[in-house]
Amino acid sequence: MEISEIFVGLTELTPTTLSILGALVLFAILFFILGPKAKFTTKAIVYGGLCVAIAFVLSYIRLYRWPQGGSITLVSMLPIFIYAYIFGPAAGVVAGAACGVLQLIQDPYILHPVQVMLDYIIAFAALGLAGFSRKNILWGIAIGGFGRFFSSFLSGVIFFGSYAPEGMNPIVYSILVNGLVLGTDSLICLVVCLIPRVQHMIQSLKHSVVSN
Repeated sequence: MEISEIFVGLTELTPTTLSILGALVLFAILFFILGPKAKFTTKAIVYGGLCVAIAFVLSYIRLYRWPQGGSITLVSMLPIFIYAYIFGPAAGVVAGAACGVLQLIQDPYILHPVQVMLDYIIAFAALGLAGFSRKNILWGIAIGGFGRFFSSFLSGVIFFGSYAPEGMNPIVYSILVNGLVLGTDSLICLVVCLIPRVQHMIQSLKHSVVSN
């Protein structure tokens, strides 16, 4: 048997499979780099897994789904925002990236490996930037939501410009589409967090985690 025959099976991998494998590798790298900074205690890991699981379940409750991918959901980003708000940006980025990998496996829309990174891994990891505002979750949601919007905006300009109506600039098209989908998604999270009972629950959870 020739050496080339040993690796012939690799040529049968589809672009979707390669993209998912690439996303998993990137997540492993993120965990290796950011894990020590995130100071993953048992509590952080347990809460992280719980928040990612809740976010994944909520992502199935879609109020609107864009044909080229992306959905307006029922606060599916909020668990990651809350996790980052409590445990900080490094932990939030890792949890967001994990959520992105699940989204990629759940409902992939793949054109190019770089597009996969921008729309799934980097975009969801950016939700963890909410952890930079640990005194005000509303600002955290705005920061994390904008981070995801910006990553998806770049993907829209680079890879989805051909979907723009004739005569419309791809930049304007990407802003409108991602603003409609992700902007609305983030706005829903903001509105929900303005509810006094929800605010009290989040603050109580944070106090419980920090004090124990």
